[in-house]
Amino acid sequence: MTNSFHPPKRILLGPGPSDVSPRVLEAMARPTIGHLDPLFVSMMDEVKSLLQYALRTSNRLTLPVSAPGSAGMETCFVNLIEPGDQVIVCQNGVFGGRMKENVERCGATPIMVNDDWGDPVDPNKLEDALKSNPEARLVAFVQAETSTGAESDTQTLVEIAHRHDCLVIVDAVTALGGTPIETDKWSIDAIYSGSQKCLSCTPGLSPVSFSDAAIDRIQKRQHKVQSWFLDLNLVMGYWGGGAKRAYHHTAPINALYGLHESLVILQEEGLENAWERHQRNHEALRDGLEAMGLSFAVHPDYRLPQLNAVQIPDGIDEARVRMDLLKEYGIEIGAGLGPMAGKIWRIGLMGYASNARNVYTLLGALENTLAMQGYSLKHGASFTAAHAAYEASA
Repeated sequence: MTNSFHPPKRILLGPGPSDVSPRVLEAMARPTIGHLDPLFVSMMDEVKSLLQYALRTSNRLTLPVSAPGSAGMETCFVNLIEPGDQVIVCQNGVFGGRMKENVERCGATPIMVNDDWGDPVDPNKLEDALKSNPEARLVAFVQAETSTGAESDTQTLVEIAHRHDCLVIVDAVTALGGTPIETDKWSIDAIYSGSQKCLSCTPGLSPVSFSDAAIDRIQKRQHKVQSWFLDLNLVMGYWGGGAKRAYHHTAPINALYGLHESLVILQEEGLENAWERHQRNHEALRDGLEAMGLSFAVHPDYRLPQLNAVQIPDGIDEARVRMDLLKEYGIEIGAGLGPMAGKIWRIGLMGYASNARNVYTLLGALENTLAMQGYSLKHGASFTAAHAAYEASA
């Protein structure tokens, strides 16, 4: 007979999912009601308003897609792209490559702007691509590249795209709640994220938001959206607002309880305070790691505070370090992907997990784990450096 599954308590300091707030877990355990229940519909309106707050937008088409961030990505692409379109895709990591896949599956042509992994998207390369491809209708890029820990200059890239009459899709899966996003101020046309990173919620929901210009393009399509489930013309009958909702799908009710609670927590803290907290904990972690002799793969000018790409020292078995941290300390960190596989660890300090306790715990565990492999370091130096960073920011 199979028994109930009881997972161990972990400290999730990888690229996602991040630790879930106990308040969110409690919210998800509340009684399930119908997805058309008037009280649930009222909560949906609150979720929309809270997402508008988190994304800094007044976009009327703002909602959580009932699926993880990858579905949020696909929602943006299948609704805004038609067969035969030319789309500029900026790739500086794994997720730019997934954008390319989406473009191709929509029957459109991706025009690639490539940068080295660990670097931001180069605005000059985007400008050149748009000049060379005047028929392009859309630009897509990742603000916070989860595979590398690099952040691109969203405002500048959007301005360039708009000068060439292109709409813009922005991947903000790792960015939302951890680093500034100004959807309206930067005039972003379509943006998507995920619930499982800096929002401190469980995986499975993808916030999206569309500008009026994006809505206009969706409504003037010449072809049906290739995905029935993700067709916003249909979904908006359920998420469009007001007391009367048209049935589209059975929403993940308890998961939405959790997202609602996570957004309430974000509002209570204050968005700017959340950004500052992620930066403060990043700086303490950075100083602690550097006191161990470790270095970062990404330049400070475009280094994400919530996703730290740390270079692996020579002679260290990186997989063994990750496994020892998991087995001995219950700490999860991430491995590198693609060209960075075997070269970096990805250490996340996202949402509820971004706190001083986790910084100190990880530094102590990492000191011990590295020392077991003969790595030379001064025990306690990382703790002292992190503490000094916190004192300086107090």
